[in-house]
Parts: sequence; structure tokens; C-alpha cells
Amino acid sequence: MIKLRLKRYGKKREASYRIVAINSLARRDGRPLEELGFYNPRTDEVRLDVPGIVKRLQQGAQPTDTVRRILQKANVLEQVSAKAAS
Repeated sequence: MIKLRLKRYGKKREASYRIVAINSLARRDGRPLEELGFYNPRTDEVRLDVPGIVKRLQQGAQPTDTVRRILQKANVLEQVSAKAAS
């Protein structure tokens, strides 16, 4: 199963995260299938590849709870449900 989850990088105590599509059995910092965005919790900066995320969600990828919250704040999940209804 494909998951949308956070991949940690950066220095100790200065973590930043990439939002990636990755096999659910792969390790957290393993090689992702695709990088779809960026999240910095210290500054609340978020950059998303919205078309790529929508494509992965339509293919059946499951976001983790944290990624789901990030996507809800950016109104990405609404776009997926709107496209599914069309």
C-alpha cells in the first residue's frame, strides 16, 4: 500500500519534513516513490505539489494523520472529493 507521510531531514532539534509517497513497509527515511511537498513545523511553512498529491490520492494512497491535517488546512482533500464527484 502506498502512504503519504513525512520524511524527516535537517539538523538535530531543527527538523524539517518532506511529504512523500512511499511504500507503507519501507522505513521512514527510505527512498520515496515521489516527493510531493515540504513542511517546516518551526515556521509553519508548507509547500505542496497539489496536482501530484491529488493524483496519488485518486490512485488510492492513504495519508497519515499528520499529513491529512496538513492537506485539510490547504484544502487539498476537498479538491480530491470534488474530482471524485465529477
